[in-house]
Amino acid sequence: MLGLLGFYDEFDGRSGCPNGSIHDAVRPVGEPDEADLVAYLDAGHVLIDVMEAGYDVITGAPHRNSAGCSSLVTDGAWLWRQDFPHYLETHHVSLPEAFVEHVRGLNHRMPTITVAEFAPHCDETMPLVGWASAVPWTSTATVLVPEPRAVTDKAQFDAAASARSRNRPHGSWGRPRKPRNPPRT
Repeated sequence: MLGLLGFYDEFDGRSGCPNGSIHDAVRPVGEPDEADLVAYLDAGHVLIDVMEAGYDVITGAPHRNSAGCSSLVTDGAWLWRQDFPHYLETHHVSLPEAFVEHVRGLNHRMPTITVAEFAPHCDETMPLVGWASAVPWTSTATVLVPEPRAVTDKAQFDAAASARSRNRPHGSWGRPRKPRNPPRT
């Protein structure tokens, strides 16, 4: 079975998720190598790509991983949601010591996954994260090699969000539009 990171009650809207409440995991400061841990999580292999948008369940604000937030990502030993790096870098959520040791043992480099060894662990873990109806995982590849992914970092996302708010036209987005002229007949 894969280790689970960031499957909190607030994401599913129900209690009893594998990692409990996110509010219990928030810390004032993170690990000394938190930036490297975030980069490692961002570099994971995407297993299931979900097209959706979500918000930070603590602040309600959009964040850099809002698009596809509940997509599932792995390193072959651990499984996490695509938005988990946001919660680590923003709210310094606690990490299992076994995960931290695992990543540090890999020098913060995403490993290659041997599909034949990984697939059974993936299949037994999926029901625990709400994917009970998932079909057994298959891949035409024999190994999954880490590939560079374009990931927006927090500073880039915050700068773009600030620029978008400055480029708003005068007036309010919430004000009703003036009705169009009816078509001439």
